[in-house]
Amino acid sequence: MGAETLKLPPTSTLERGTRAQGQFPAGVEPTSRRATLLHYFQAMTRQLGPMHWWPARTPFEVIVGAILTQNTAWANVERAIANLKQARLLSVAGLEGVPVRRLAKVVRPSGYFRQKAKKLKAFLKFLRQEYGGSLRKMFRTPTEQLREKLLAVHGIGPETADSILLYAGGHAVFVVDAYTKRILQRHGWVDEKAGYEEVRAPFEGSLPRDVQLWNEYHALLVNVGKNWCRTKEAKCDQCPLQPFLPAGSPGNFVRLNSRAEKRNDRAGDGKSSASLEMMNRG
Repeated sequence: MGAETLKLPPTSTLERGTRAQGQFPAGVEPTSRRATLLHYFQAMTRQLGPMHWWPARTPFEVIVGAILTQNTAWANVERAIANLKQARLLSVAGLEGVPVRRLAKVVRPSGYFRQKAKKLKAFLKFLRQEYGGSLRKMFRTPTEQLREKLLAVHGIGPETADSILLYAGGHAVFVVDAYTKRILQRHGWVDEKAGYEEVRAPFEGSLPRDVQLWNEYHALLVNVGKNWCRTKEAKCDQCPLQPFLPAGSPGNFVRLNSRAEKRNDRAGDGKSSASLEMMNRG
């Protein structure tokens, strides 16, 4: 779904209406929030173009990548996936049959390799027990039911579960990460204590439930977070979303005095950075 099909109101009109209240975007009607988020999407698309991601040949490769990319750069995951391919292990049957110790050695380039080998094995056990090893059957499960099941699997948190659902299964869930939270926090949508579901809520509650739109939107936010909306030395004056900053915000976020944000970055930037690298290679 392209932004041009959504019949957006003029950006200047939206900005006048929200900034005049001195509450951007708090206090804005839901329809205006929807329009605002779509204007964000339009502005990012206009400057950055299509992201073309997640780059993988099969849904199973997406799932493996989503688990391996936790807290590491995508270049490391690429090496691990290349090892899996070379060893002919990049399949459900292949990973099920390999001992966990050998699997750990194969995925060593991804970092935290022992834990990640166990996480891969935990997912495979879940897939076999719940769906007979069939991804097709798994992805036929209703979204909320499958999300709940995935979150109960060892090593799969909300971001990984949503990445699996959206990018491998084509389910309409919105993926958020540390970059998304940072952008929304600086634009006044959430505070620094906001959890994953609170950050996700504006998107899921306001945007059309369109898999392609949500895929592209998250990819664009990752790109903005990596290149402009940085923890330190943010480049607000060059950012595609600069026109939407709340009135009275600093022109350039050189450093936020927020321990919580720094913790979020350490926990999430590995995956977000990997996301950006994947987009650049797409």
